[in-house]
Amino acid sequence: MNMHVATRTLWFLNTLVTIRVSSHDGLDGISVLEHRARRGDSPPLHVHHDEDEIFHVLEGEVRYRVGNSERLACAGDILLAPKGVPHTYLIQSPKARMLTVTRGRFETLVRALGRLPEHEGLPAPSGPPSPEQADALARACLKFGIELVGPPLA
Repeated sequence: MNMHVATRTLWFLNTLVTIRVSSHDGLDGISVLEHRARRGDSPPLHVHHDEDEIFHVLEGEVRYRVGNSERLACAGDILLAPKGVPHTYLIQSPKARMLTVTRGRFETLVRALGRLPEHEGLPAPSGPPSPEQADALARACLKFGIELVGPPLA
């Protein structure tokens, strides 16, 4: 296992992400990220242009929107957000834990925008971003093949 990328746990937006398998660990560039989030967490509706994204709910209830369909997923459920298809989620339970599996570009985004945790657990909720913050996030995502195309789920 290539451990040249030492930092494995980051605060990313309002979530705590642990990189379980880095895209640098194997030969196929696959990454497995574990996300911990609280009720109400929802990223903007977005599209991965370069990779599929697989979600595996480990704990809690998460409402996913993939394309024009929505699904409530619970522990043990797995679903696919194919590349090119808009998707997002909304944490329905008090807390949730899920894995995302991608080809590694999403991991690169998490590393670029993530920050070292200041304490155990989740970061304090940041609330809605300012227009400047939302624009900066959209620009950063585009660098990693991810396009923000709509608001979070409410």
